[in-house]
Amino acid sequence: MSSLGPWIPLESNPEVFNKWAKRAGLLTKIDAFGDVYGLDDELLAIVPKPTKAVILLFPDVPDAKAHQKEEDERIARDGQPHLDPTVFYVKQTIGNACGTIALIHALANSGVTWGPSSPLHNWIVECKGKTPEERAKLLESKPLFADIHAETAQDGQSAPNIDTDLHFVCFVAAPDADLRKVATGETSPIDAATRTEGAGDTGMRLVELDGRRPGPIDHGVCNDLLKDVAKLVKERYLTQTESVYFSLMALGPPLD
Repeated sequence: MSSLGPWIPLESNPEVFNKWAKRAGLLTKIDAFGDVYGLDDELLAIVPKPTKAVILLFPDVPDAKAHQKEEDERIARDGQPHLDPTVFYVKQTIGNACGTIALIHALANSGVTWGPSSPLHNWIVECKGKTPEERAKLLESKPLFADIHAETAQDGQSAPNIDTDLHFVCFVAAPDADLRKVATGETSPIDAATRTEGAGDTGMRLVELDGRRPGPIDHGVCNDLLKDVAKLVKERYLTQTESVYFSLMALGPPLD
């Protein structure tokens, strides 16, 4: 961890996240964060579409950490052949900065619209060709992001508290690695189609982005980002604790 921080944690609140995004340069009249009020289909159906990213806040309990360790060991052993290598990922090296890291991951990987010469866009361009660790160092060197985080952390409805066991992660949909190779001319469309033919595969993958992990995590085929995240949260995260401190926010068109 960096000697910077710990920062004041961000509150899981769309107003807070939208203020951060606006300061960073997102045109929030086109895209914005909004609450996901539940995991049942009827509640997911009221979320404006298309969903471009989902941010989860969950309790950082021992069972979750143990499962993450097993998953990281499996990935290190077996690899992730379907993971799109162009997914933007940055390590978290500042305590309690997980909200800002989740925001960066959501905004950098969702195709949202930026204002001209926006701070986050310029920083992402500066990160080109750098490792996740080098990007973290670059983030530490930019007072702008610390200032944006500090300002928005004060805007929540609850009192700021640096001692927390809650953690933010981001989910996005990304092309299968084979389709990315087609897009960059590395392989032919026929070769990529052969790999998924008959499997009901949309060509998209559900990718989890957590700055404390070794890298992005490929969770398999993604047919509907919001529904697939809800299913994963029910099957994995909700089974690891009895805590009620879970929340989801979706990035997409703002509510009318």
